[in-house]
Amino acid sequence: QVQLVESGGGLVQAGGSLRLSCAASGVTLASYAVAWFRQAPGKEREGVGCIRRNDGTIYPFNSVKGRFTMSRDNAKNTVYLQMNSLEPEDTAVYYCATAGGYYSGSRYYPTKGDNGCDEDFNAWGQGTQVTVSS
Repeated sequence: QVQLVESGGGLVQAGGSLRLSCAASGVTLASYAVAWFRQAPGKEREGVGCIRRNDGTIYPFNSVKGRFTMSRDNAKNTVYLQMNSLEPEDTAVYYCATAGGYYSGSRYYPTKGDNGCDEDFNAWGQGTQVTVSS
């Protein structure tokens, strides 16, 4: 059974940095694409970025391009979101999710293909709060 746990959120001043972690259990995270999403109060969830499986190509979303980046530590089965130059508008609950996988019963298996970011995000963490003060 796949479990994703986000951590690293907190309160930071505008211009500061945070690094969020998405740790997985029950699966080898390197076999899946992993994305970060965020949802601010009263707003729809939006994508932050996605890191492909296999080659680790990152697809950042426009709103955070140049400020946020993602990375993997396969030995720790973890994906990170490094957030720099934070703005109050970045305040949200941040979620990680995997794509490029499918469920068979309670077990989660990787699909074929090198990307994964173009598939459904079907395993989610519980989220971590990021608050940026002005």
